[in-house]
Amino acid sequence: MFKNCTVGLALIGSVFLSACSSELASVTPGQAASMFASKEAIILDVRELDEWQAQHITGAIHIPLAQVEQRLSELAQYKHSPVIVQCRSGKRSAKAASTLQSAGFTEVYNLTGGINAWVGDGLQTAQTKL
Repeated sequence: MFKNCTVGLALIGSVFLSACSSELASVTPGQAASMFASKEAIILDVRELDEWQAQHITGAIHIPLAQVEQRLSELAQYKHSPVIVQCRSGKRSAKAASTLQSAGFTEVYNLTGGINAWVGDGLQTAQTKL
């Protein structure tokens, strides 16, 4: 997206996102919530099943990190659409985002701080009843 930069800016709708060819683009929970609510992006949750069941963003797609590469076909329709990848704190989602980028996904963003930051910002989550 940006060549030889330390920080670049991209505009998706009315949300500014940081991006650089040498680093993964990221969005804050507020930016992600806005993009998701306006259907400008999907959210991919890469946490384990027990974490997902305990708390998740309603409407997010759940594919655990270990399964992302094998299940890329499930996400193929989003290859050229904004995909926000989310985990607990941002580390696993960064790995998954890199996998998506390597597979040719063109608009991949890591949720800064993961679901911990999402909840910390007072944004809504749901639980899966067992």
